[in-house]
Amino acid sequence: MVWKIKNQMSNTSAIAQLQLQRELLRVEYQEEKEAYRLHSESMGLARMVTRGDAWFPLHVGRTYYNSLNQFCIEVTRKADEEIDHNFEYGKPVVFFSAEVPDGDLKRATHIHFFNFTGNISYVDGDRMVVAIPEGHTLELQNSQLPLGVQLFFDETSYRMMFDALERVINAKGTRLAYLRDLFYGHQRAEEFTFDAMRFPWLNTSQERAVNDVLRAKDVRVLHGPPGTGKTTTLVEAIGETLMRETQVLVCAQSNTAVDWISEKLVDCGIQVLRIGNPTRVNDKMLSFTYEHRFADHPDYPKLWQVRRNMRELRHKRREKGERFHQKLERLKELAVELEVRINADIFGQVRVIASTLVGAGNKLLDGKKFGTVFIDEAAQALEAACWIPIRRASRVILAGDHCQLPPTVKSLEALKGGLGVTLMERIVKNKPECVSLLQVQYRMNDEIMQFSSDYFYHGQMKSAPEVAHRLIHEGDAPILWFDTSTINMGEDERNDFKEQFIGESFGRVNKGEANLTISLLQIYFQRVGKQRILDDRIDVGIISPYRAQVQYLKRLIKKRAFFKPYRHLISINTVDGFQGQERDVILISLVRANDTGQIGFLRDLRRMNVAITRARMKLFILGDAPTMTRYPFYKQLFDYIQRVRGLRDQ
Repeated sequence: MVWKIKNQMSNTSAIAQLQLQRELLRVEYQEEKEAYRLHSESMGLARMVTRGDAWFPLHVGRTYYNSLNQFCIEVTRKADEEIDHNFEYGKPVVFFSAEVPDGDLKRATHIHFFNFTGNISYVDGDRMVVAIPEGHTLELQNSQLPLGVQLFFDETSYRMMFDALERVINAKGTRLAYLRDLFYGHQRAEEFTFDAMRFPWLNTSQERAVNDVLRAKDVRVLHGPPGTGKTTTLVEAIGETLMRETQVLVCAQSNTAVDWISEKLVDCGIQVLRIGNPTRVNDKMLSFTYEHRFADHPDYPKLWQVRRNMRELRHKRREKGERFHQKLERLKELAVELEVRINADIFGQVRVIASTLVGAGNKLLDGKKFGTVFIDEAAQALEAACWIPIRRASRVILAGDHCQLPPTVKSLEALKGGLGVTLMERIVKNKPECVSLLQVQYRMNDEIMQFSSDYFYHGQMKSAPEVAHRLIHEGDAPILWFDTSTINMGEDERNDFKEQFIGESFGRVNKGEANLTISLLQIYFQRVGKQRILDDRIDVGIISPYRAQVQYLKRLIKKRAFFKPYRHLISINTVDGFQGQERDVILISLVRANDTGQIGFLRDLRRMNVAITRARMKLFILGDAPTMTRYPFYKQLFDYIQRVRGLRDQ
């Protein structure tokens, strides 16, 4: 279907291409929904819990109405503290009950799903608050079997993306229509003309980027390679924009990124209103959420009492006829009046509205227009998601790096059709004059940085002098590749360094490589010395593209007594889990080792760019060179590491 539409398109107009985007999104929606159904049916409760997609068993706590008048139920889980989870604010969930003989989740039977869904209102550690429809509490509380909760298919995000695309496609004679045609065409974006402003605390490329943002009438792309201070530059650009505009909208693909930029803006003294709850739950973050400010408003107690009176009136329902309806209508009018007054005060006191891209479709923002929308993580967002906030703004500033993690697209057909091409990539291609590249990086030793700079950024990145030659100890080699094909573990253990496939959901594991990774880290720590590591808080990231390898590495670290004093300094995660982070030492376990040279999604070089640029001072890569170097990127990386090592040894 998609290919037919693509082939039949007789023109490349913006509308035709957006219609194709809509069809590709529909393919993705249908495939993800079906995959979710099959996944839920075949996965099994034990796997769902281990993957972090379900909590079981649950303790059901109190119920109450939150400040937004949503009926909420509080639940806590009893789980292994090592099990992470994927629950976060706004995600839909469904409750279930199950019989588990002898506590063995693999033998779970009589799984019953309750006939209602909820949305996560708050989650922190092992405690979660879920907003559910009224009238279902007793079903949960009276269940004879243990209760659980699992993530549900997210219809809301798709609905908002489809709605945004429809609005963009149908726009005529509006600013939205102008931006649509501009982004898809090759005409030059308009700019203001004024002398450059000086920002002595920024480097030259950052200063130029802020000026470029201020001059942009329509659109600007802030391209920030790893470690180049993209957030610092973006915060400066937002602050300067607020010298000219009353209020701006700031969005990002993930809640974590919204939290990060919001916190930096608050640190600069800028009043931020966070739509949606933060992922990092602390007093500072919660204080600028909409829900907190709403509940903290002087008129809120009066509104709470009115809502209570309405609930009591509905529950009694003794009075019939006109008098009952008149009372209820008066209370409704008073509640609406108070809500409007509170919202006007809240929105009138802040300079920045911050939300995820999907969160920008919240009804709280209905009717609101902004001079500028800033979209961080733009290279990780589907184009349809970006249009949700863009339709509320006159100009668009996109920040990110299209040479790092791409958006997640699960349908191969949709991916081949171009759904993975982001709006940021489209503008970079169509309007290179609108791109401001940050060029000085403050994270990595120069040897770690140079390969990424040459391969992904045309050699334009430079290292700040203070990090260029920084090492953990003198004479250390900043970057090493351990070729596991050359390591002989003895006759009985020869296959230890071959990958094993353990299922579609978790992927692959390479136990020999995992053990070598942990052993190398132990040897390195012994060389550096315990006191130095603890005093300087030398932190470590262990990265693998495969979740199975990540889980196995976590178990190995936990078992090895040597690492007990250092566990708070060691993080183990997938490449995606390390996006936006950095560590003094990074170890990358590539996993793939086979006779056919298959490397799967390691062919997505942007993920490897993320992995190798997390390290500040030391980077270990562990992988089977004969498998990996069949691909030009890995051959060049392997050869580069051998070359710099040879130069160092001279």
